[in-house]
Amino acid sequence: MRVIIEKDYKAMSKKAALLVASQVRLKPDSVLGLATGSTPLGMYDELIEMYNKDEIDFSEAKTFNLDEYCNLSPENPQSYHYYMNDNFFSHINIPEKNINILDGMTDDVKRECIEYDMKIKRAGGIDLQVLGIGPNGHIGFNEPGERLNVKTHQVDLAEETIEANSRFFDSKEEVPKKAITVGIATILKARRILLLASGKNKAHAIKETVSGHVSTQVPSSLLQTHPEVTIIIDEAAAELI
Repeated sequence: MRVIIEKDYKAMSKKAALLVASQVRLKPDSVLGLATGSTPLGMYDELIEMYNKDEIDFSEAKTFNLDEYCNLSPENPQSYHYYMNDNFFSHINIPEKNINILDGMTDDVKRECIEYDMKIKRAGGIDLQVLGIGPNGHIGFNEPGERLNVKTHQVDLAEETIEANSRFFDSKEEVPKKAITVGIATILKARRILLLASGKNKAHAIKETVSGHVSTQVPSSLLQTHPEVTIIIDEAAAELI
């Protein structure tokens, strides 16, 4: 596990973008696992800037997003479909057919989950998985618990996660209570993993991820078992390590 500490959010985002860009340049048909939330936004902005300068080409890349809220249509501004298109996909040259995001509106969640895992497998697996992290150590929407579901599955969001995500909604009551998420096993099968964290509210989770006991109570701690993990954080998120 390699930990890179940058001065601030902008420096962290730039470093992350350079790592993603390097992956795509070395392997133009890379399969990227992508994350949402506030943390990766700076990285996406940096990648868009590189694309506009003709420094990177996404025309052969494939993407799989980690998760999606249940019962939010792709047109809903709070859905991750909307987030990805608005903040990244509409600004680069990735073909629409190469973009994969879970369908939160499906009436057959079990089938959606099985088919998503099969799509990832048929694509050859994830070359580089980008992750954020919740204050409780969740990655994707794999919440702390006695057991973790290894495959893509529906999850009841933890109260702490709902509280954290309420800043994106008009009220806490509007935050969906369920989501579909890629499972821990699929994340750990990625050839390389890049985890990003910014701010002192992530410091405890980063400490547990880097040096805590490996436990399902801190899902991110399972990254200690992976041979190729890079963690890029700002100084505030690093204050406890």
